[in-house]
Amino acid sequence: MKILITGGAGFIGSHIVDGFLNDGHEVVVVDNMTMGRFENINPKAKFYLMDIRSKELEKMFEREKIDIVCHQAAQMDIRKSVADPVYDADVNILGTLNILQNCIRYGVKKIVFASTGGAVYGEPEVFPCGEDHPLRPISPYGVTKLTVEKYLYFYGLEYGLNHVILRYANVYGPRQNPSGEAGVVAIFASKLIAGEQPIINGDGKQTRDYVYVGDVVQANLKSLMVEGNDCFNIGTSIETNVNQIFNLLNHLTDGNAHEKHGPPKKGEQRRSVIDYRRAESVIGWKPEVHLEEGLKKTVAHFKADREDQ
Repeated sequence: MKILITGGAGFIGSHIVDGFLNDGHEVVVVDNMTMGRFENINPKAKFYLMDIRSKELEKMFEREKIDIVCHQAAQMDIRKSVADPVYDADVNILGTLNILQNCIRYGVKKIVFASTGGAVYGEPEVFPCGEDHPLRPISPYGVTKLTVEKYLYFYGLEYGLNHVILRYANVYGPRQNPSGEAGVVAIFASKLIAGEQPIINGDGKQTRDYVYVGDVVQANLKSLMVEGNDCFNIGTSIETNVNQIFNLLNHLTDGNAHEKHGPPKKGEQRRSVIDYRRAESVIGWKPEVHLEEGLKKTVAHFKADREDQ
């Protein structure tokens, strides 16, 4: 199949590109390189330097005859969404609608959408959250992801466009960008390797569900086989707090840093952990890479990256 991967030069998207190519698919990548890196682009994929909001996107759809869209591109920084919700909505909602309209015009069979397993649920009532948990996002980012999920329901009813929604937990691993404010694993690992002091926001007891990027790739691969429309949490069902992440990375980098705390950030949830059992029962997916193993792989990548600079 010919698969379009938006955001395919970014952290998660580039790993998915590699996975789809290894599985024998033909891959087209669209990325505006806001967060993507040219070195992430697999040379076997066809690359378009393009924003998902661009009118030029239609020409790409017309030319490439796409079978499936794997939509990973997004404004994904929760804090940035709080500071500038208009920009967040422009990218995440209007950009996605541009993709969906072209899916209808050019006969795309299915879209796999990267949603969020933390932000759409808001502050949880149960731990871990299942897909049937109330949807009460507390950040503009979560609102935009949920809005797209609702649009996908509409496009399925109105146009018969099949969709699979993957609600990711906190994805980490090699190629994650350590320069932004999102991605605590990448930020901490990069600073510790460089001998710098990471700052822990708040008391560090806020928890997240950390899922390795290689496991996320497998979830996307399995989604290609789903008939009709569905939604799955992609996480580990294990809570880990930020202090624990800091201490694990401090150990793995042979660092001697001490916990240093700063003020808490607006829009951040206190606890987030999701239940992956539905994905296991329906598509046979479960997380395979344990946290310490995944962190070791991530630290090795950042060390090699630093040595190459």
